[in-house]
Amino acid sequence: MEKGSESMRERLLARLPQPESLAGYREETAGLMARHERALFWERESARAIASAGIGVFLFANSIWARARLDAHATILLDAVSVVLFFAGGLMLLGYWISSNKVDLLKEVKQVQLQVLELQASIKKEGGK
Repeated sequence: MEKGSESMRERLLARLPQPESLAGYREETAGLMARHERALFWERESARAIASAGIGVFLFANSIWARARLDAHATILLDAVSVVLFFAGGLMLLGYWISSNKVDLLKEVKQVQLQVLELQASIKKEGGK
């Protein structure tokens, strides 16, 4: 049993990035997280805009002004477009939620990687003294 856990430990440590400088890796990780946060922001806002457009089209198609000016076929078509837009926005929000959870998980993994690298660096310093 000890041999299995030892080989697992070695495999996990082998997959750990070995950067030249810990500070550089920390900056690279911060940049990566900032890019992910920006991408998540735009993903969320575009999903909200599409869902809001669907609600807006529905409200327009069923308003008193539109009912007086549009025939039944146009109203039905606008209602169908509004449903498609609303559900597309909902699906995009679901995609945003999944992406957000992935980024949160990546953030935790990077944090653990940085802690392990800091521990390895401190062990090397203590061993060198």
